[in-house]
Amino acid sequence: MLHDGSFRGSLFRMNGTNSWHSVQVPDRLSPPVTHASGRTPVDASVDGHVWTTSAWRAKDGRTLLAVPKIRGAKGAGDTLKVTLTVRAL
Repeated sequence: MLHDGSFRGSLFRMNGTNSWHSVQVPDRLSPPVTHASGRTPVDASVDGHVWTTSAWRAKDGRTLLAVPKIRGAKGAGDTLKVTLTVRAL
């Protein structure tokens, strides 16, 4: 199973208007859980902006990446180019 790579994904809000924007990580890139709360440390890049964060496994089994305001004017429903590199397995 590949854990580093790039994909395109649509932004969405988890729970209402005051929550983070997130993007779902495709199964082929979903890293195994390595830390508490279903987290795995990753380096992420969205549209060329790089930061250190964690991908996490949601209760429904999806792997998600929260995307901070570096996304610019993009919001829910917009497509992003995302690159993930797993920092620890």
